[in-house]
Amino acid sequence: MSTATFVLAATSVNVGHVVGAFIGGLVIAGALIWAFWFGMRVRDRELPRPLPDEQPHLPEGGAVHEASEVREPDEVPMDGGRRLMPHELHQAASRTGKDQRRRRWMPGSSGSFGSGGLG
Repeated sequence: MSTATFVLAATSVNVGHVVGAFIGGLVIAGALIWAFWFGMRVRDRELPRPLPDEQPHLPEGGAVHEASEVREPDEVPMDGGRRLMPHELHQAASRTGKDQRRRRWMPGSSGSFGSGGLG
């Protein structure tokens, strides 16, 4: 835009719009400056970052890997065909299974969707 356009805009009937936009810009800039200042004050009150010596280290034996095992479920007892209530069940427990091979998906058996049929 040229200088003549700015002069025309400033001297026209819409001077209030130009002044309002300028004041709105000042308010937004002031809010951003205040938010930055407030964030710095909050950051200064936080605990300092840990030093490299205070960082967690690997155990002496190296990284610990997760252990997995196949567990057998504890069967829910049947009480003459009536539904058991939660307060009637004993503490749920499971035991290590005899067969420790992981189950694998087999073609033709049920997958995660539907019954494993053709569609």
